[in-house]
Amino acid sequence: MRRKKIVLYRRKREGKTNYKKRLELLKNAKPRLVIRKTNKQIILQIAEYAPSGDKIVCGVDSNILKRTGWKYSCNNLPACYLAGLFLGKKALAKKVNEAILDVGLQTPVKGSKIYAALKGVIDAGMKIPVSEDIFPSQERLEGAHISAFFTGNKNPTQFSSYKKNKAEVSKLKQEFDAFKKKIIGG
Repeated sequence: MRRKKIVLYRRKREGKTNYKKRLELLKNAKPRLVIRKTNKQIILQIAEYAPSGDKIVCGVDSNILKRTGWKYSCNNLPACYLAGLFLGKKALAKKVNEAILDVGLQTPVKGSKIYAALKGVIDAGMKIPVSEDIFPSQERLEGAHISAFFTGNKNPTQFSSYKKNKAEVSKLKQEFDAFKKKIIGG
């Protein structure tokens, strides 16, 4: 007798969706804070379930920082934190004040970019149930590790985009603080 072959859902076959994890998140009935990383940016969205498909309440990618004058990378810890702060302010303006974290198929690592973005969302005023010890340190959020690496770096090809944009890495903390005040104030 032949065995029946079970065809999995398309998104499961493609490795894009873990349906068991998604179902657990949807049972909670709260909006989801969806965080996705790419090679050049981080994408943050607040999604609510709808039978016809998830409804995106608001979304931000870290490239919004470039459009507002950020001269540094859009994929480092300070940029992820600021993007999270930006999304948190947008979500609060749309009356979404709590959510649950959805990292998808990414592996959550303590102190990573995902948790830097999450810290920004929480600092904006949203309520998300997480433990405080998963967040990166304040020095890393402000970019102190980037400045320290830059000063000891001898490779001229690294940080070439910073040099092209005339971004001074030694002033990263001041730029970070200025952007944080701009986002919180406006």
